[in-house]
Amino acid sequence: MQLKIMPKKKYLSAGRVPLVLFLCQMISALEVPLDHGKKAKLLEDLVQPPTITQQSPKDYIIDPRENIVIQCEAKGKPPPSFSWTRNGTHFDIDKDPLVTMRPGSGTLVINIMSEGKAETYEGVYQCTARNERGAAISNNIVIRPSRSPLWTKEKLEPITLRNGQSLVLPCRPPIGLPPAIIFWMDNSFQRLPQSERVSQGLNGDLYFSNVLPEDTREDYICYARFNHTQTIQQKQPISVKVISVDELNDTIAANLSDTEFYGAKSSKERPPTLLTPEGNASHKEELRGNVLSLECIAEGLPTPIIYWIKEDGTLPINRTLYRNFKKTLQITHVSEADSGNYQCIAKNALGAVHHTISVTVKAAPYWITAPQNLVLSPGEDGTLICRANGNPKPTIGWLTNGVPIEIAPDDPSRKIDGDTIIFTHVQERSSAVYQCNASNEYGYLLANAFVNVLAEPPRILTSANTLYQVIANRPALLDCAFFGSPLPTIEWFKGAKGRALHEDIYVLHENGTLEIPVAQKDSTGTYTCVARNKLGVAKNEVHLEIKDPTRIIKQPEYAVVQRGSKVSFECKVKHDHTLIPTVMWLKDNGELPSEKRFTVDKDHLVITDVSDDDGGTYTCMANTSLDDVSASAVLRVVAPTPTPAPIYDVPNPPFDLELTNQLDKSVQLTWTPGDDNNSPITKFIIEYEDGMHEAGLWHHQAEVSGTQTTAQLKLSPYVNYSFRVMAENNIGRSSPSEASEQYLTKAAEPDQNPTAVEGLGTEPDNLVITWKPLNGFESNGPGLQYKVSWRQKDGDDEWTSVVVANVSKYIVSGTPTFVPYLIKVQALNDVGFAPEPATVMGHSGEDLPMVAPGNVRVSVVNSTLAEVHWDPVPLKSIRGHLQGYRVYYWKAQSSSKRDRRHIEKKILTFQGSKTHGMLPGLEPYSHYTLNVRVVNGKGEGPASSDRGFHTPEGVPSAPSSLKIVNPTLDSLTLEWDPPSHPNGILTEYTLKYQPINSTHELGPLVDIKIPANKTRWTLKNLNFSTRYKFYFSAQTSAGSGSQITEEAITTVDEGKMAMASRQVDIATQGWFIGLMCAVALLILILLIVCFIRRNKGGKYPVKEKEDAHADPEIQPMKEDDGTFGEYSDAEDHKPLKKGSRTPSDRTVKKEDSDDSLVDYGEGVNGQFNEDGSFIGQYSGKKEKEPAEGNESSEAPSPVNAMNSFV
Repeated sequence: MQLKIMPKKKYLSAGRVPLVLFLCQMISALEVPLDHGKKAKLLEDLVQPPTITQQSPKDYIIDPRENIVIQCEAKGKPPPSFSWTRNGTHFDIDKDPLVTMRPGSGTLVINIMSEGKAETYEGVYQCTARNERGAAISNNIVIRPSRSPLWTKEKLEPITLRNGQSLVLPCRPPIGLPPAIIFWMDNSFQRLPQSERVSQGLNGDLYFSNVLPEDTREDYICYARFNHTQTIQQKQPISVKVISVDELNDTIAANLSDTEFYGAKSSKERPPTLLTPEGNASHKEELRGNVLSLECIAEGLPTPIIYWIKEDGTLPINRTLYRNFKKTLQITHVSEADSGNYQCIAKNALGAVHHTISVTVKAAPYWITAPQNLVLSPGEDGTLICRANGNPKPTIGWLTNGVPIEIAPDDPSRKIDGDTIIFTHVQERSSAVYQCNASNEYGYLLANAFVNVLAEPPRILTSANTLYQVIANRPALLDCAFFGSPLPTIEWFKGAKGRALHEDIYVLHENGTLEIPVAQKDSTGTYTCVARNKLGVAKNEVHLEIKDPTRIIKQPEYAVVQRGSKVSFECKVKHDHTLIPTVMWLKDNGELPSEKRFTVDKDHLVITDVSDDDGGTYTCMANTSLDDVSASAVLRVVAPTPTPAPIYDVPNPPFDLELTNQLDKSVQLTWTPGDDNNSPITKFIIEYEDGMHEAGLWHHQAEVSGTQTTAQLKLSPYVNYSFRVMAENNIGRSSPSEASEQYLTKAAEPDQNPTAVEGLGTEPDNLVITWKPLNGFESNGPGLQYKVSWRQKDGDDEWTSVVVANVSKYIVSGTPTFVPYLIKVQALNDVGFAPEPATVMGHSGEDLPMVAPGNVRVSVVNSTLAEVHWDPVPLKSIRGHLQGYRVYYWKAQSSSKRDRRHIEKKILTFQGSKTHGMLPGLEPYSHYTLNVRVVNGKGEGPASSDRGFHTPEGVPSAPSSLKIVNPTLDSLTLEWDPPSHPNGILTEYTLKYQPINSTHELGPLVDIKIPANKTRWTLKNLNFSTRYKFYFSAQTSAGSGSQITEEAITTVDEGKMAMASRQVDIATQGWFIGLMCAVALLILILLIVCFIRRNKGGKYPVKEKEDAHADPEIQPMKEDDGTFGEYSDAEDHKPLKKGSRTPSDRTVKKEDSDDSLVDYGEGVNGQFNEDGSFIGQYSGKKEKEPAEGNESSEAPSPVNAMNSFV
């Protein structure tokens, strides 16, 4: 028999302690209490075997800089003595001056701070606590000093790679104890930012899915932090340089004339590949209870995204975590059920890669039933059960007093049966401590459990005459902690001569507690607890008082007061006369403001001179030693109103609703209007609730005028009606009235059928009939069902019908493919059928078309457009709804390059029964192939035979580039690249060029034809120091393509440059600058005089200066005066501005045009009319002065200098 020793639990307020929590606290361990206190004194003469209460962990890693403390604490009666083994042999602590044992304890202290080394004391330690009743042992405690080794020295070469490539920076930290925590930082000890692109793996390596130029740095440093010794070790910095394609081009441009890097993107996009783990599959083992961490890191461009799935199940919702930007999947508290195949998927826009990780969860031993201490009396029976599980299954071994039970002294009262020890007819000599050891390859469990054989009469440990006070109508729990061996039985009595209390009204708990579920006033009295066993009887009396609950009989009320006025809240409390209440006021659940305006007396809170800040919720709280209650009210502060004004508000709700003249389909509702609040009621709104089908949902029923107080309402069958009424005036709508009494109408057959009836097959051999079912309100009675009927439209079959429950779908199987059906769905209930339903047509399921379109013909319209024709397929072969025809076409061969390349197929869909269509966007001079397929609702039919066709030549695109190199006094060399889209066979190039003088006028146009196989041409006999504009195009048999333009200047004559230099020197003299200032002032005065004369009505002849057109072929030379028309760019039709283009010879030009008012002679007072032409006195145009800089060998003229000043 087991013996329970129950500690006393002081119970003050049954109303304040949750019952379950209280009962849990009352349950104690099955052993003798050895703590200090009254109960311990009552049992101080009892003996008990040792029990280990505290010990160091199994794997104990110590700090070699501190003393070693190996804990071992135990209790027992008499107090146990302690001994230790080290590596399986006795550890004599007296022989080692550095080792001491704490007094009254088994804890060892090894003093290595003064001398000695931690490595000397590495080993496996075990503690034994022993007294006359047995010996308990600790776990094997493995002592190991922590280690934080340095990185081995290595030479790290700088890493150089191209933008977009992947990269792995290895860390490879030194192996420490415990393992180090890895992180990457720079020289400034700033953590390196990580993202979906850059992240650290579980092994500490730093992975780049693709590198960017900003990844270039010389201080990628891996750090290892050893927490046990609080040290951080640093790897040598790694230098990474990311070279962009532009930098790479600059490096190799001098050696290569053409390379794939010129004009290329920064890096070629690519699908993902896995950096870790390698291959398509891997395996992972983890122990039960640990955190399972699975990792997948991929490279690719764009950066891949990682997804995780479990192939044979779903990921546990509450235990799944994603770390490291979803590259790491973690499952906490892993169990055997988490074994299986996990798949990570790395995906970007170009593809995906998969990796399967097979996970096996092993388990160190874990308890199913750990052995529990036994307290038995002589002659009793008992069992010790030690059941553990694990993967693999652990083996169970028994020890007694620390010695394997096979070699321990024999005890005839015990018998070992695997994981159970059976005790029969025990005696005092059977007392001992048993150890159960469950172990497998992943660990072990060790549990101590004693068998203590005692013969003790009952003892009650609860203090005598304990007083319990409980609020009426709440549970009462009376404590009776006891001890005895054999286990005593407990009985409770009320009063001096009362009968034993039974469980019809009371609850008797195994721990001796008596529970009164609902304590009443008559529960007050004295209760006696009696404990009996064969060795004796013990009694104890406790007292119970039932108190009246505390109540607030006058609660504070909602108040609206004006600013500056006074308000009072009342809170009247009634309580038990033997209890002393405490009343406290709170504002917004906090303390009241500490102001004199707030005063509290016995029952009131008074606030004077109310301000806006006083608004809020005020709570009255009343507390006693057993219970507490509260009540709240809201204070609203408003601005004072100088004069009372009438209140205009929504009406008060109607009341006194009454139902009369109750018929099957109608009823009369009568009500009394509420106050209209100074705004006449305009109408009443009546709503109904169907308590049977849609309880709590109100629907609109009717509206009547504001002068009516009755309404005749139409009703539907089988509805449990309730009505409410709302009044409405010009201010708004009132709150709803109270609901009327309920009225259940009689059931009737349905008066309507389901809507939205459709028949559509989902498979070639079925017909799915769907409909929108009736709601409960429309059912008109119980037992709502549907009669579904169908037959083939074109056959003579009879209707097939089936009655189904209140569903919305029925599937007819075994139908022929795509056959029209007539369908009906009729509602019925327990009363009868709805009216005959309408017939709708549907079709059984579609199948793929069987026949391809025939007689496919192609006619080429032009070089980019073709028209395709085909014959329609027979309707019967479509086997479904005709969606249209789909044309697949692709470019199979380039006629210009004569190389065959695969091009992605293009698709055009032509809706309906069309038998022709246009194919736009074709490439000229190309070979195309196409086929045609018919499409129905199921998909595409077979393709027609492939039909090929050629597109004719077209005009080419502009040459890819045009450069002018090697300028001399009289020659320029042109280099170009062929058109990127020749669109045919190039026949020749056309080069046109013309000079541009200093006034931007164009000279004569020269036209040259160049063979198609040339990419370089030199023009000779050109004028020195002259700007030329070039127009360059390619030509096929279809005509000329677009032009590419460029400008260049021949070199300057050195003699004229010297003259220009001397003239510039004269212009810098002081007398010359003064003369120019005087001339500028004179012209300014002349301008003012001219404007004054013009305002007086002077008339001037007009000469309009027109802008020249850009195209040299449209704007020819002016042959009458031998001058050139003004030049403008053919692309934007604007006058050519100097500086608008920088030529290839790096010649710098002026920013603005040389044109100004001064260039037109005396017409300095000119202005522009509305169309933009110039108006002024014309006296013959002066020749413009040459431009500055490299464009002229003449010195700057005084006129140009004056222009810049003005």
